[in-house]
Amino acid sequence: MVNLLVQKEKNITQSELAEKLFITDRAISKLENGICMPDVGTMPELCKILDITINDLFSGEVVDMKENEKKLENNLLEMARLKEEKDKQLLTLEYVIGFTSSITFLVLIFVASYIEMDTWLRIVLIVLGSVIFIFGMYHAIKIEQVAGYYECSRCHHKYVPTYQSVLWAQHMGRTRKMRCPKCGEKSWQKKVLK
Repeated sequence: MVNLLVQKEKNITQSELAEKLFITDRAISKLENGICMPDVGTMPELCKILDITINDLFSGEVVDMKENEKKLENNLLEMARLKEEKDKQLLTLEYVIGFTSSITFLVLIFVASYIEMDTWLRIVLIVLGSVIFIFGMYHAIKIEQVAGYYECSRCHHKYVPTYQSVLWAQHMGRTRKMRCPKCGEKSWQKKVLK
């Protein structure tokens, strides 16, 4: 990563850099080895300390001004590709969470309904199943809200709706009937990743 090269040129140790950024030496080591990227909030300060641009940071090298625009464009395309991959993973996780919490709820309700037990235990199982279901559905809907975009079927505007909009909208799979913030029309809007 570019900060390793610049860090050596500026004679800044891992400890000094970590102290200036208010993070651990281990986090600096991960950045240097390309294991992870710094927080969005840390990037400007890191670039300022190392006297590089954010484009240099994403490129992994100090970019010549002649190639700056091309590198920037490539970095933006790569970020869009990574976001799309992450959104696909999140939407898969949404199914897992929704399925698991629903099955758990049904099993606990079935056990509470058909197996002989004390009333207090029956109540505990029903409450536990309900809590698991509500918690799971909250997170599944939150994932659906933030992963990718919804596209208005009328004006083709892509946007991320509010949690409330997604929660209360009629839906069939990942298509929801919501009001578009751009055209103001209510229509069936499909989940898209690009």
